[in-house]
Amino acid sequence: MDHIVVVGASAAGLTAADTLRREGFTGTLTMVGDELRPPYDRPPLSKQVLAGDWEPHKATLRQESDVQRLRLQLELGHRATEVDPVARAITLDGRERIGYDGLIVATGLRPRHLPFGHDLAGVHVLRTLDDTLTLRAELLGGPRVVVIGAGFLGSEIAATARGLGLDVTLVDVEATPLARQVGPEVGELVARMHRDHGVDVRMRRHVTGMIGQNGRVTAVVLDDGSRLAADVAVVAVGSVPATDWLTDSGIPLGDGVLCDPTCKAAPGVYAAGDVANWPHPLVGARIRLEQRTNATLQAVTAAKNLLADPDDALQYAPMPFGWTDQYDTKIQIHGWCPPDAHVEVVDGDVRSRTFVALYQTDGRVVGALGWNSPRALLRYRGHIAQHTAV
Repeated sequence: MDHIVVVGASAAGLTAADTLRREGFTGTLTMVGDELRPPYDRPPLSKQVLAGDWEPHKATLRQESDVQRLRLQLELGHRATEVDPVARAITLDGRERIGYDGLIVATGLRPRHLPFGHDLAGVHVLRTLDDTLTLRAELLGGPRVVVIGAGFLGSEIAATARGLGLDVTLVDVEATPLARQVGPEVGELVARMHRDHGVDVRMRRHVTGMIGQNGRVTAVVLDDGSRLAADVAVVAVGSVPATDWLTDSGIPLGDGVLCDPTCKAAPGVYAAGDVANWPHPLVGARIRLEQRTNATLQAVTAAKNLLADPDDALQYAPMPFGWTDQYDTKIQIHGWCPPDAHVEVVDGDVRSRTFVALYQTDGRVVGALGWNSPRALLRYRGHIAQHTAV
């Protein structure tokens, strides 16, 4: 290969580029990113950067000198708009074509929007560093904040805003925060944690509209008719894979880029990170992981397999690992935590808010969750990998 293109300039894209060089690729390496900023990390955006504990530059993934050593042709501030896998070329901004011998898709996610409200000032989504800085500037004015969506992102934003001393309401259609990530039992503890810190938690509620005055949001309307006063509303209702530029390419798409077990989507085309969808042998089904650790690990595998002989390609079968930091609590997850799993606390106790819980389906451990218990949690990782009983 003489020319490899990486589309996506965040954690997965930068890791792929770094791996290609480490594996001995000496040809032209182009990285395309739709932001003008150099690659930065996203997990701190809803926490340290939004809180003001970190200056924005601290989220940058590599020093400029380290990026230069990768000898990248950086195409920052440009958006890939289409790809021709037969001619092996991508198009930037609908005009410039760049040929490639190998392509790694690492375009990540785009935030979902509500069908209303986004034309009002004070209504935000949070995906980019610029999103975070814009939101932080508003939070410094001491507004009343409504966070719509209580997944990882929404819960973290609510915790950060409350940590700044703001009046915060957290709304979700599910029964508890993090219901899809940790199940109802632990989700109820998350709800209690937010309430203990003074957040108004409204579960099982749909947002049906927003009210504005002079072009700015003033209230969020719920399906029970209640109106939540809001100077700022943050919409955190999930994300969708950024695959719109691949629609007419012939590259298989579904919930993301559909890859084989080696992260290959088409001849010479691999995918990594939040956008990649592949069959996981431990699950026995296709999955897509929106986790920071997965972005790095999958990018390494995709880059290695792009350079490797097909007979030597590695199957990607990681043990999922994710975490969230809210207030003084760190929740870490190994494996999967299905909402219908049997949950058993095996280390510590819930009352002290320091414990490990195992998630079991059909008598087998499929996940382990640690609540302020990072060291104890590691002891149970092997149960998941081996599908053993407790």
